[in-house]
Amino acid sequence: MLMMVRAIVRPEKVDDVLKLLMDAGYPAVTKFSVAGRGKQRGIKIGEITYDEIPKVLLMSVVGEMDKDFVVKTIMEGARTGEKGAFGDGKIFISPVEEMYTISSGVKETEGADLKGVGV
Repeated sequence: MLMMVRAIVRPEKVDDVLKLLMDAGYPAVTKFSVAGRGKQRGIKIGEITYDEIPKVLLMSVVGEMDKDFVVKTIMEGARTGEKGAFGDGKIFISPVEEMYTISSGVKETEGADLKGVGV
C-alpha cells in the first residue's frame, strides 16, 4: 500500500529535513507555507498573542515499507535539540488508494520505484 506522509515543521528546519530526505534517497517532496497553532495555542510575547505561527507542510507518498524510515528521518531533521521543543511540528500518515502520473497516465503501485513522490 502507498502511504501519504504529511509533516508540519518549523520553517527554519525545512532545509535540514529536505537534505536528510534527499541524502536517504527520497527526493520528491511537495512544500507549502502554512500557518496555525498546536496545543500551546500560539505564543504570547508581552501583551501580544501570536496564534497563527508560520510553519511548512511537507508532503510525500512512499511505500508502506518505507514509511517508518521516512518518519524517523523527518523527526531527526525537524526536532529542536536532543529532546525537542513545543512547536516542532506533527507528522500525519494516511493510506493512498490510487496514484497516477498525469503525463503518462500510468497508475503507480508500491512495487514501483517510489522513493518519495511529491504530491
